[in-house]
Amino acid sequence: MLETRKICFGYEKEKPVLRGVDLSLQDGEVGILLGCNGAGKTTLFNLLLGILKPDFGEINFDGKSMLNMSRRERASIIAYVPQQIEFGALTVFQSVLTGRVSYFGFKPSRSDMEIVETVLSEMKLSDVSDRNVKTLSGGERQKVAIARALAQQPRILVFDEPTGNLDIANEELIMGEARKIAREKKIAVLSSLHDLNQAMSYGDRFFFLKDGVVKYRGNSGIFTPETVRDVFGVDSRIIEDGGDRVIALNRRGGKI
Repeated sequence: MLETRKICFGYEKEKPVLRGVDLSLQDGEVGILLGCNGAGKTTLFNLLLGILKPDFGEINFDGKSMLNMSRRERASIIAYVPQQIEFGALTVFQSVLTGRVSYFGFKPSRSDMEIVETVLSEMKLSDVSDRNVKTLSGGERQKVAIARALAQQPRILVFDEPTGNLDIANEELIMGEARKIAREKKIAVLSSLHDLNQAMSYGDRFFFLKDGVVKYRGNSGIFTPETVRDVFGVDSRIIEDGGDRVIALNRRGGKI
């Protein structure tokens, strides 16, 4: 289980971004982090990844503190899929193999190669393993990024706006893959999203960030017009349709 307790963080000479963030996520769950731009979602991810250190608070996994872990130990627990993906002039296989670098250093073992081959097969990327990543579609490149993260064999997978630059079909593809990975591999997946309806469709637990804290948390029932208005400052309606719930925003556009 991933757990943060009273996480506080502020950049130098700026007011605190996070003022006591508490959240928990079980193995096999998809957690969705929601909030306005500037609410601190990316900052929280950087704290989880060890890029930043909290001013106060705890970050634990299975009851063990992650704050003083070595880079290698942390890489065995948590992997990251950014919104902006840079691969360089590498093939798909080479790109995914970079997810093993923290394990092998300079030269991969046969075991490392086999792990990459397995991940490529699971992600249905074997047929393009020899292609330059730059020749792939946006959805395929995002799948390569996920495969690279899975090659680390993590227990937690972090996505920062994974569908921000994708069309609707690839948005559904990537979030479907995230949910499948969580279920089949018992990996805790934590993702930030802007699309509230997409979040409701794929998430298990939801964390609404406002004023530096998780102000609302829970299952999909936490999505109410009052919550949406408080966090995002827009009016909305919840439409029930055959057991499904849809958020209709009372303004142009469908994303926040």
